Amino acid sequence: MGPGGSDGWPLGGRTPRWPRQSPAESTDSGASPQPLPPRRPPAPGACEPTRTLCSSHAAPARCGGRPPRGMTPTRPRRGPPALLLLLLLLLACQPQAPSAQVMDSLLERWKLYGEQCLHNLSLLPPPTELVCNRTFDKYSCWPDTPPNTTASIPCPWYLPWHRKVQHGFVYKTCGPDGQWVRGPRGQPWRNASQCQMDEEEVKVQREEAKLYGASQAMYTVGYCLSLGALLLALAILLGLRRLHCTRNYIHANLFLSFVLRASSVLAVDALLRTRYSQNIGDDLSVSSWLSGGYGVVANYCWLLAEGVYLHSLLGLAAGPERSFFSLYLGIGWGAPMLFVVPWAVVKSVFENVQCWTSNNNMAFWWILRLPVFLAILINFFIFIRILHILLAKLRARQMRHSDYKFRLAKSTLTLIPLLGVHEVVFAFVTDEQAQGALRFAKLFFDLFLSSFQGLLVAVLYCFLNKEVQAELLRSWRRWRVGEALRGETQGGGHPASARPTSGAATEKLLLSRGRAGSGTSQGPSVGPLTAGSLPGPADSPF
Repeated sequence: MGPGGSDGWPLGGRTPRWPRQSPAESTDSGASPQPLPPRRPPAPGACEPTRTLCSSHAAPARCGGRPPRGMTPTRPRRGPPALLLLLLLLLACQPQAPSAQVMDSLLERWKLYGEQCLHNLSLLPPPTELVCNRTFDKYSCWPDTPPNTTASIPCPWYLPWHRKVQHGFVYKTCGPDGQWVRGPRGQPWRNASQCQMDEEEVKVQREEAKLYGASQAMYTVGYCLSLGALLLALAILLGLRRLHCTRNYIHANLFLSFVLRASSVLAVDALLRTRYSQNIGDDLSVSSWLSGGYGVVANYCWLLAEGVYLHSLLGLAAGPERSFFSLYLGIGWGAPMLFVVPWAVVKSVFENVQCWTSNNNMAFWWILRLPVFLAILINFFIFIRILHILLAKLRARQMRHSDYKFRLAKSTLTLIPLLGVHEVVFAFVTDEQAQGALRFAKLFFDLFLSSFQGLLVAVLYCFLNKEVQAELLRSWRRWRVGEALRGETQGGGHPASARPTSGAATEKLLLSRGRAGSGTSQGPSVGPLTAGSLPGPADSPF
């Protein structure tokens, strides 16, 4: 994925976002409340001046506009199930399928709108005549309205599509008895036709919802497969003592970073899905989001560590690999803290809303984008340099043209997932710039490759590695020999024909202990790479 990620963070689990509205895009400014204006005749299509909650230049939140700029959002309170049901019914009126993250953002904005409405209504003086009482009908905020009149207020600002309907109005009629007119089933009635999307927009939203749903299913499958393969690969590399070496230690840490990344994406998605049916604490959501950000940055840092290690391996005839392992650990696990900690501090101080699931100020997000972007760029140059070195070594061996082209192509394809070179395709295209078809292309490219990258790396550098396969086969044979010897020891009454000869017993003993010529158990030796030991899916030296 690119440095920004299609979901607003450089981690998978990407979920779509509705376009945000900046204060400059709305006619409602974020000013502080002003005194009520004097009584004057109502303007056509506007609230009665004596009943309005704000003047044309005052706090628009009173009339359903955007929240005041200087007002700090209060911590959202979980309302009763009836309020949530009304919100879901509101969404059902708009034929679209918002993601869990969009639902989370919409619920937070709706709660804030309701809190501001009730607060501002409480500041108004009590009515002195028969009126329909001021109220928040779970959709919009209504002032006191005289009988036999129709009140009108701007479309509520919490709607995801408010930018397109910001000049529309919601209408509500006050009956002659001083009661708001209700629907045929006794439900609150209002005319919100001007605040709904048009049919063309509905069709577009439906198509986008289908694409987002398919993308989410795709990356969920990819991360689940990657998680299983990576855990198995980690067990193999760490469980077989003969595979312990600097190269495989770096691979194991890279696998672990992929595990952390995949687990964070799946955990965040699960929390967002269950947020409305269970009481999920905000601290848990923030912790998951924070660990997800660290996992993504750490994953790219370990891709960079792989590139640095491989470049040093190709450039040096011999080198003290183990002495540099602490440097790789610092790059992979220490460097992300230099960016994640400042980002967490900035978020908690300046943007501690919606459990950190949104990025209203994209400048804060560049704190995490920067290390990801630098890792992608550096690894791309390392990739070009490695290909140049491999090509020179192949030519020096005077191989046939078709042979070295095949081996170079195999090496290139093997290096791409290890170094994350594919990320450079959309590295310079941020989410703010991607629109239309480019956005969907970037979304699919990032989600597909990012989710399946862990699976591909585990297969190429563990399961298809000849050294790993040989050690697994040796361990399997050793286990079978041990079981056979244990059975012969415990059951001494077997017939002579069923017992192995002394030669067979000696062979089994050698297999169980390891042959003398198989080397020590300090791990496989890693010499300088030559043209004959180029990386490939089956015989990768790294």
